[in-house]
Amino acid sequence: MLVQTHEYCSVPSQDHDYGMEDYGKGVARWCPGCGGHSILTTVQRVCKDMQYEPEKTVVVSGIGCSGRFPHYMGTYGFHGLHGRAFPVASGVKFRRPDLNVFVVTGDGDCCSIGAAHWVHAIRYNMKMVALLFDNGIYGLTKKQTSPTSPLGTHSNTHPRGSVLPPINPIQTTLGLANVSFVAQTVDWNSAHLYATVRKAAEHPGLAFVRIVQRCPAFMRDLYGDIAVNPKNLILLSHENGINLKPKARKAFGRVIEHDPSNIHKAREHAEINNGIPIGLLYQNTDNARYDEYGAHNLGMGVEEKKQNLESLLDQYSTSNSV
Repeated sequence: MLVQTHEYCSVPSQDHDYGMEDYGKGVARWCPGCGGHSILTTVQRVCKDMQYEPEKTVVVSGIGCSGRFPHYMGTYGFHGLHGRAFPVASGVKFRRPDLNVFVVTGDGDCCSIGAAHWVHAIRYNMKMVALLFDNGIYGLTKKQTSPTSPLGTHSNTHPRGSVLPPINPIQTTLGLANVSFVAQTVDWNSAHLYATVRKAAEHPGLAFVRIVQRCPAFMRDLYGDIAVNPKNLILLSHENGINLKPKARKAFGRVIEHDPSNIHKAREHAEINNGIPIGLLYQNTDNARYDEYGAHNLGMGVEEKKQNLESLLDQYSTSNSV
């Protein structure tokens, strides 16, 4: 049967329910204990629960450990160049607004070589989910300082300790033009991770999610103690935020009521340094979306586009001049 998926595009659809097995492919080759495994399962679960058609779902990544993500999804995927995940995903969404798009990027891929693309992707605000895997290190190339490495981090590039303060991806994103959704979660709290990615997938714009991720191979000590003590997490709670079941909320010793419509408070909470604030920091569903602008001519056939182009050129032809 045909299902109208966008006002400019009708595609065939299978009339059955999709299961977890429809979104998996191959065996994930990340290190044992890597947070990537839990993130992968979470994204597959969100796709299943939202019944995304695999053939209408695209995962785009750059370079880094996170770059392997599309290889483990039973959907379309694009493993792009270093730092170029956002422009590839934006191109996909601009011409195919009917597709479900996920962007997977790392702290180096996004915040270093891809920083300019990150800035403009937020401004374009196309509907997609952007997941920043932030483990504070270049893991794929075996332990170099990344833009989010804490001050004093010992690495192969800074054996005596890094000398510059790190970028705060949440604070940076909150300062960008046309930002519409900013959230933070951690890879080791499955309930909050799922609720955050699900909320992001439901957002009508670009949903930026920073995932604080463990790297047991090269940054074992960064989040090791934090992960075993729930009191190190600060839950940002609100009826319009990331909603957890009562049992899951009990795991948090510290809770702050935060209205995600208040961007000024969001910026304050992003600077908390005596714990990790997790939750929805900011959301605005009324911001302009560039994919809506780009979709206006998708219904045109080749001949219609040709006629329109010739009509425009005729306005400047010598035959019509006086």
